[in-house]
Amino acid sequence: MLHELTLLLAACPAIAEFAAYQTAIMEDNALLKRTDATRRESVRRLRELYSLDRNRALFRALRDLWDFDPSARPMLALLCAVARDPLLRTSASVILAAQPGEAVNAAIIAEVIGRQYPGRFNQTSRASIGRHAASSWTQSGHLQGRSNKVRVAAQSHPTSVAYALLLGYLCGSRGEALFSTPWAQLLDAPPHTLHEQAFLAAQRGWLEYRHAGAVTEISFSYLLRKEPIQDE
Repeated sequence: MLHELTLLLAACPAIAEFAAYQTAIMEDNALLKRTDATRRESVRRLRELYSLDRNRALFRALRDLWDFDPSARPMLALLCAVARDPLLRTSASVILAAQPGEAVNAAIIAEVIGRQYPGRFNQTSRASIGRHAASSWTQSGHLQGRSNKVRVAAQSHPTSVAYALLLGYLCGSRGEALFSTPWAQLLDAPPHTLHEQAFLAAQRGWLEYRHAGAVTEISFSYLLRKEPIQDE
């Protein structure tokens, strides 16, 4: 869905509400879909993975950071989708456990899904889930290859670090613990690199970063700001 999300956000202003995104897909055909049915499915799936609702912190922060660094967009989209999609989140355990160069294919992911959700999905559904998850991890830069995918190191950027730290913060982590959450682990970067990129993110106003010795303080005045309610 990365390609579709990219097209959609390019077609709508940063302050757009869900209705504008829906109009862009259904009436303006911003995603270049051939039928109403495929357009409706795109609306459903994009809303499911990213919410497309500025009243939700996950999407508003994603949209706030999206335009700053195009190279960080795959990781931003992946982090948001993992936060919202329990099946993709389950597959993250496979990615985090794999070493660079290790084979990771759709069948391995499907097997993990089957163990985590016994009796819920038949073999065909598990295989489909595995394929879609493997595709998502390839788009984010965690996997490489077509038929024979292997684990590779993804790339972190100040924007994706800011977003991963925010996700950890929203889940209740604070201080130095923010750099060891599952969201931070998905950035595939050592702690010192994450700290360096958090410092750069702070310089750009996306978060507040204070680090001295073993004490780290992170806050998010900008990304968690309250916006005025607009009159209809």
